[in-house]
Formats: sequence, structure tokens, C-alpha cells
Amino acid sequence: MLTAAGRRIRYDVRLGDPRQTPLLLCCGIGAGFEVLQPVVDALDRTVIRFDVPGVGGSRAGLLPDGIPRLAWMVERMLKQLGFDQVDVLGLSWGGALAQQLAAQHRRRVRRLVLVSTGTGALMVPGRPTTLLRMLTPRRFGDPEYAAGIAGAIYGGSAREHAGDIREVFQNQVRAGSLRGYLYQLAAGAVWTSLPFLGLIRQPTLVLTGDDDPIIPVVNGRILARLIPHAELHIYRGGHVELVTEAPALVPVITRFLSAEGDA
Repeated sequence: MLTAAGRRIRYDVRLGDPRQTPLLLCCGIGAGFEVLQPVVDALDRTVIRFDVPGVGGSRAGLLPDGIPRLAWMVERMLKQLGFDQVDVLGLSWGGALAQQLAAQHRRRVRRLVLVSTGTGALMVPGRPTTLLRMLTPRRFGDPEYAAGIAGAIYGGSAREHAGDIREVFQNQVRAGSLRGYLYQLAAGAVWTSLPFLGLIRQPTLVLTGDDDPIIPVVNGRILARLIPHAELHIYRGGHVELVTEAPALVPVITRFLSAEGDA
């Protein structure tokens, strides 16, 4: 645990190859950092994970934190941990935080990876029935419920392998609080990256699935078009393929992060 920007934050650092830039992982809404363990297992570089306030082991504040303040909190955390520069990967809601971090603290971020994410409040929405099911965090605290609705919410491999979703959520130390989940929803509801996407100058990899009920594939195309130095990779699958099919997608990310030169 550490205190950054007035918030007690639970974090984890897995040390890896010191010759490679460390990678910061930003989780999706309501998910503790253990959810991304399959990604960590497939990487050989140093990986930094954390729980945003109200999720996992990080307590929610009395008032909601907006995306810009959360980005500042993460930057303070990285400074305390001694990381001058990192690559950043954001999954789903974490992609919003990753975009804000890259624009707001550009010297801290070398390369950016955006997975199953969009531009926030101003984006092409997913299916209404799917979005309604996401209004509560029940799936994070009830793995059986998560497995039961996995196919409808996440699409892709979750349609056939719901047990993988159950296992992922069972690995969390603790589910996030309802208040923390609602705070995250509120932060995303009033945030959009559309006005500043052109200011993201870091080389960026956008990964999006062709069967994602939450973030339709067109949102990935929009990000890749509006971020100056972005490339788009459309994969076969749904919203959480990065977690359920990590061995297939992590090599794509690794090749991008290992590429020579910056924009």
C-alpha cells in the first residue's frame, strides 16, 4: 500500500527484464488487479498493477475521483515507486485512464496500448441490454453469476468458455465496493477523450474485438484514426479476450512495445 494524491492505493510490482520499459496495467471497471494475472504471466518485463479507489484493496474516497484526478494519482504513484517512464496498457474502463495519463503526463508515458475501449461518454454505445447488466458490480463478487452472463456481456470466447470468466473473478483478493463501482461509472459518464486525442503523441496500439457487445469495433477504428501515431489491430473475439486468450494477444502487444523508435 502507498498514499498518492490523498488516496491509499494497493499496488503490485512484478520485476522482469530490466532492459525493457516497465508496463503499467490499468484494469476495467470494478476489477481488482488480479484479473489481469494471465497477461502478467505471459510477459517477461516489469509489470505494475494497482487498484483504483473503491476497487479491490483500495478504499473509495468520500467523493468521486474524476479521470483527470485519477491520472494524477497514478502519476504520483509511479513517482513514489521510482519509475521515470513506463508503457501503459488500458483495458476497457482502464483505457480511459490510460488515454488521460498519456495526454496529461506525456513525459511519463513512452508507448500506449488501448484494448477494448473507446472515447468515453461520446462513443458508439454497446447493446442496451448489455449496458443495463453492467449497472451493478454483482459479476465481480459472484463468480457463478459472472459465468452465467459472460457470453451475453463479453462476447467472443466467453460464449463458449464461461468457466474461464468464473476463474478470473475468483482469483480477486476481494470484490470492489458498490460505492467504488458507482464512482467509476460516474467518472466515465462525464469524461471523453475526443477533444484531446490529437494531443496523444505516443506511438499507440489499438486492439479491438469483432464480437464485443460492450465496445463495438467502430470505436477502435475511431481511436486509431484520431490518435496521430496509432495502429489498429482487430482480433477475432470479444471484450475480455486479452484475459481469456492472453497467449494469443500478448505477443502482438510485446512486438509493438519492443519496436524501435518513438514518434
